[in-house]
Amino acid sequence: MNTPTVEVTHVSRRFGEVQALDGVDLRVAQGEALGLIGHNGAGKSTLIKLMLGLLHPDRGEIRIAGQSLHGPAYRTLRRQIAYLPENIVFYDNLSGLETLHFFADIKGVARSDCPALLEEVGLAHAARRAVRGYSKGMRQRLGFAQALLGKPTLLFLDEPTTGLDPEGIREFYEILRTLKMRGVTVILSSHNLAQIEDRVDRLALLRQGRLKATGTVKELRAGLNLPLLISLKLRSGGVQPLRDAFAAMTDVQLHLDDGIAEIRCEHRRKMPVLAALGGLVDWVDDVDIHEPSLEDVFLGYAEARDGDA
Repeated sequence: MNTPTVEVTHVSRRFGEVQALDGVDLRVAQGEALGLIGHNGAGKSTLIKLMLGLLHPDRGEIRIAGQSLHGPAYRTLRRQIAYLPENIVFYDNLSGLETLHFFADIKGVARSDCPALLEEVGLAHAARRAVRGYSKGMRQRLGFAQALLGKPTLLFLDEPTTGLDPEGIREFYEILRTLKMRGVTVILSSHNLAQIEDRVDRLALLRQGRLKATGTVKELRAGLNLPLLISLKLRSGGVQPLRDAFAAMTDVQLHLDDGIAEIRCEHRRKMPVLAALGGLVDWVDDVDIHEPSLEDVFLGYAEARDGDA
């Protein structure tokens, strides 16, 4: 990994009797998009607030671009850090444009930057409308616009697509893709695993305040050795040839139901299974290969005991 933008070293945080985080170590490189995933109460929002400097760790250290969060240089550095919380609240009587002007003044950003940002997030048509008339999705877009004020180099997003329709979600991730190309580091917390699966570089999975696993989706799949599912649509008479082809593969599970076949196998057996299917082209109409989804991976790690995965 290149010089990390974010370094979390053995960080712990307790709230009364609740151990929210326990010895978390994490590195995030410049220009990387990291997805934070975990069940409710796993510690995702607490970790984000610690990385923002909104909370202090009980133990451990967090550094941003090599600077301690509570060192003298961080006051200047934090102007390059932006945050979109899960639940965002605005002054209802202000318009969308006035809201951005308010945040621009706080951040020391020129008000002239605001109209272009509203255009970028799809709110130009509602720029002068009072925020009390905004839908949940529009408020979320406005929140994203305020986070982008000042061209941040590090962006924290907590459940950022809440309330967005499919078009809004697509536009949101397209903006994130552009930001990443500019070298912006993104740390994103989300419960929507299918949404982020192909949109982040790595994942960090928290469980009960501990960092259970980090890596790409492919790496996390390999760590659990989850089974591969291959679905087949058979032609008439194809059942027996299929049974014969897999009769000797005792480590492959075959299920047949009215012309539909399902084959489950370990990932290391993928190529032998496909080679066997290659001899059945006259008996198969269609083939679908299903890799374990990110949801399968998440549940696998969530259900594993400490030390099992």
